[in-house]
Amino acid sequence: MASARDISPIVDQVPWSDSITAYDEAHLVVYLRLLDASADGASQDEMAQVILGINPTEEPNRAAQAVDSHLRRARWMTQIGYRHLLTD
Repeated sequence: MASARDISPIVDQVPWSDSITAYDEAHLVVYLRLLDASADGASQDEMAQVILGINPTEEPNRAAQAVDSHLRRARWMTQIGYRHLLTD
């Protein structure tokens, strides 16, 4: 399975917009993996390491920030953003 690093670089803060961004399009699989992991009870550290490719031991603040930001955007995609995908 492809890691986030195989897709494109992971940023600490997802670029926010009221519409789908190029970053969103490039990271849809990452968002889905985070949502699945979160639903399965994965820890923030596990999600950072396995999905985002950030070592939470070496970069705890960055890991927490990136997981939070990406999960927030992933949830937005499930509630609002998907509508943009259907109309584009």
